[in-house]
Amino acid sequence: MFTEFKKFIARGNVLDLAVGVIIGAAFGRIVTSLNESMIMPVIGWIFGDIDFSNWFVRLGEIPEGYEGSVTNYAQLKEAGVAMIGYGDFITQTVDFLIIALALFFILRTVNRVLDEMQEKQKQAADSSEEGDIPTDPQLDVLKQILAEMRGKPAQP
Repeated sequence: MFTEFKKFIARGNVLDLAVGVIIGAAFGRIVTSLNESMIMPVIGWIFGDIDFSNWFVRLGEIPEGYEGSVTNYAQLKEAGVAMIGYGDFITQTVDFLIIALALFFILRTVNRVLDEMQEKQKQAADSSEEGDIPTDPQLDVLKQILAEMRGKPAQP
C-alpha cells in the first residue's frame, strides 16, 4: 500500500495540483484583502459610506442579556441569532468576479504566448536549433519524416 501511495504522489499531475491549490489559496487571500481593504470601501464611499458586512435580515430573536449592537452582523452571529447575511454574499460575489477577471487576463496572456510559440514551432525546420522556442523532438522527427516522404515518389 505504501508503494502504491508513493507512485500516486510521484505522478507529476498530483504535485502540480498541490502547487496549484497552494498558490490559489494565497491568491484568494490577496484578492480578499484587495476587495475588503480597497474596493469595497470605495464602493461604500460612492454609495454613501455603506458597510456591506452589516447588511442582513434577522430571522431569530436576540437572546436575553445580549449587550452588543443590534446592527452589527458579526456580534449578532456570535450571539447565535439566526440571520441571512446578504451583505457578506455581495462581498463574496465581488471577490469571485475579481478572481475570475484576473484569471481571465492571465489565461488570455498565456494563451497568446503559447499560440506565438506554436506558430514559431510550425515554421521552424528544427526547433532544437532555435533559442526562443521550446524544443519539440517529436515534431522535429515528424517534419523530417514528412520531408523524406515528399522527396521520394509514392509507392503503389
